[in-house]
Amino acid sequence: MVNYFTHFSCLLDVGTSENAARALDLYNALSAENAAEDPPSEGFQLSIQPEHGGTQLWIRDDTTGDPEHVIQFVKRCATAFGLTGLWGFQYANTCSRPRLDGFGGGAHVLDLATGKTVAWTYTDGWFAQVLEGGDPDE
Repeated sequence: MVNYFTHFSCLLDVGTSENAARALDLYNALSAENAAEDPPSEGFQLSIQPEHGGTQLWIRDDTTGDPEHVIQFVKRCATAFGLTGLWGFQYANTCSRPRLDGFGGGAHVLDLATGKTVAWTYTDGWFAQVLEGGDPDE
């Protein structure tokens, strides 16, 4: 049997250690919503990083994770804490055995002030499009 995984590891600076502590409540609320989904997604792990002054949240997968839930969480933090600027992360898709469709990844960049996506890419669609002779920039 083949197992598929999505891996990521990134930081989000929420400005103050108080915001970092409040972000844990946002995380717990999102995790509870996720648990109610059928089926629940893989979610992600979260911790406060003291070596960065206690204002940085370390967002990562635990075996595998869901990039969409990361984006939802970051948007909630941006709204709750008035974050601005650009933020983004990359992720890798892998599998436990060699498969032709088992590897890829992507990246997503948000404008924290508006919650809008600035840019994103997903290599699976890009790769298939280029192989079929399509324009990779479309």
